[in-house]
Amino acid sequence: MDDVPYLCPSCGTNRTRFNLIEQVVRPVKKNPHTGSIQEWINPDDPLHFPYRGEQLRVQCGVCGLIEGEQRFIKAALLGSQLQKDS
Repeated sequence: MDDVPYLCPSCGTNRTRFNLIEQVVRPVKKNPHTGSIQEWINPDDPLHFPYRGEQLRVQCGVCGLIEGEQRFIKAALLGSQLQKDS
């Protein structure tokens, strides 16, 4: 999310319009029958596997693709290298 350029790896043209999606992790214990939340689990609970996914996802504002931020950054780097080589 720092000052790095993005390029949509799907449509390949969008470099300006994006939705930044910040993921919030909330470990919970749910009732298996009703689905209601019974308790909020402490993230340090040794019996609960911690979330290790991305904290930030990016959605292209043109075609709607949602991917990890690194995919958009890598596409921008590759796109700028291809332009230099042309």
